Amino acid sequence: MTFIFLGPDPLDVQIQHVLERLSAGETPRAIESAQVDVKEEPGRRDRSGALLPGSAQNDRAARYLAGEMACFANTPGGGAIIVGVADDGARTGTDLDEEWLRHRIWQLTEGRLTIGVRAAMIDGTRILVLLTHEAIEPIRHEGRLRWRVDDNCVDVDPTTWHASMRRRIGVDWSAQPSGHTLSDASPVAVELARRYLRAAGDDAALDLASATDADLLRRLNVVTADGHLTNAGSLLFVKTPSAGLDYIRRDLPGGDSTHRVRGAGPLLEQVFDADRASEASNRLVHLPEGFAHGQLRAIPARALREAIVNGVVHRDWLSPPPTTVEHTGDVLTVTSPGGFIGGVTPSNIITHPAVPRYRSLADAMATLRLAEREGIGVDRMVRDLLAMGRPEPEIAEIDGPYVRVALVGGDPDPEIIHLLSAVQPRTIASDLDALLIISHLTRRGWVDAATAQATLQRSRAETEAALTRASAARIDGSPLLVEVGGIPDGSPSAYRLSDAARPRLATRTRQLATGRGRSEMILGWARSRGRVSSTEVADLAGISVTHAGTVLASLAEEGLLTPGRERRRGRGFFYVEGPGARDGGGAT
Repeated sequence: MTFIFLGPDPLDVQIQHVLERLSAGETPRAIESAQVDVKEEPGRRDRSGALLPGSAQNDRAARYLAGEMACFANTPGGGAIIVGVADDGARTGTDLDEEWLRHRIWQLTEGRLTIGVRAAMIDGTRILVLLTHEAIEPIRHEGRLRWRVDDNCVDVDPTTWHASMRRRIGVDWSAQPSGHTLSDASPVAVELARRYLRAAGDDAALDLASATDADLLRRLNVVTADGHLTNAGSLLFVKTPSAGLDYIRRDLPGGDSTHRVRGAGPLLEQVFDADRASEASNRLVHLPEGFAHGQLRAIPARALREAIVNGVVHRDWLSPPPTTVEHTGDVLTVTSPGGFIGGVTPSNIITHPAVPRYRSLADAMATLRLAEREGIGVDRMVRDLLAMGRPEPEIAEIDGPYVRVALVGGDPDPEIIHLLSAVQPRTIASDLDALLIISHLTRRGWVDAATAQATLQRSRAETEAALTRASAARIDGSPLLVEVGGIPDGSPSAYRLSDAARPRLATRTRQLATGRGRSEMILGWARSRGRVSSTEVADLAGISVTHAGTVLASLAEEGLLTPGRERRRGRGFFYVEGPGARDGGGAT
């Protein structure tokens, strides 16, 4: 059984969007999403890769599709597969009978999954659209329970699946009463709560810090009407079921631990001990000479605390393993039991609305100023790392499932520090979108709304607004970003670092001036923009138009580009992506 939507079905909207983009000539790899996949019919090729004739029944295809559709049914929001288009966009089609396939998938899932199957035409080729909404009970295929994470199906344990379902239907385990009462609360944990509140310093926090023990806990909403602590109150102020946090400090990878914090007392005490240990081990680094603030930590202090706190607030507390914090050198890795929930994935985690696994616990931690009430603090981690020239956090779901967050700290980058201190308005230095755009430009050399959307994790309109905002910034009296020259009239705008900004980031952009780096930039442009000219390359690479023409001709000789017209001369001549690039020889 699956959920039924009233009103416009969001899954149908996504399917239609993907079909329209396929019809426009885009390849599946450019448009597949967490909820819509595109595949050719399984089992239609021989050992040489040649396409075989289609048939109304193909059991190999049915078995594969049954597993994929069960995976989608176990995923919040469900999902769909468009069958009949190859990875390179070729219309291979399908002759599978709709009713036979629906019934066969029902059989292969032990009668627990009935999907929707409908035929459609794309460029004169018959395809099938398979769709299922979210199931209200787990659906196994060949003994495995899987759900979708980004664009992959991964194994999930039943406990995690059921916990996710309880959250989606509004059951908050952390708000349920525990067996502990007010008298069981640890005085040390209560005092730590007051310490965090006093450190926050705002009027509301100071007022709460001065309340009696009982009133403090009641105002944190961790006490029931009959005086019992909720599960959130029990975790925070009495004890965790097993070790909640395991902090391990190593000076070098593979080295012996120099400090360890592990316990099963009140969660607030565990967080405090890990917070204090990580702060003591967080190396003090010096900023470039002449910079006003003098010193920073190797890992931004706020980002470090956010990572640890998020690791205990948003973990699965029905799973016994601890949240593990490995602090090795200048790298902090937090691994938490339980996968992503509520539609959050690595590709949208910066901007996705807050979806706490346990709202009562998250609210209590936010009231204590230890967590973000508005979100999960990932945006702050990203911003603080980028502002000192360090990489963005690495966030992934791994088998278990667990969520792993890695903060790679180290010495600040003088180029980024000086650039952000000189840019106007000064708000750009704390504008997450602008920092992501600058980071993208140092890696790719150019940016437009289409390519920036995934980086910023925003809608097209929001992305265009962010680019406009960044392009209005000034440095040394000149624009921070400028539009790429040579773009045909009517084409979407694209931007590069201005001639005033480029020298300030010379070291960070050095790879773009190498032969390989420049080729990847050009091929990435051709793939994304649909064409590339010598004028565009000259402006992107800062070279002459003549030299740019030579570079393009060389890429064409390698099969990575193809002339846009037979006569390779004249005004408006351009190249398009060649078969060598599509076969994997070009930039990704």
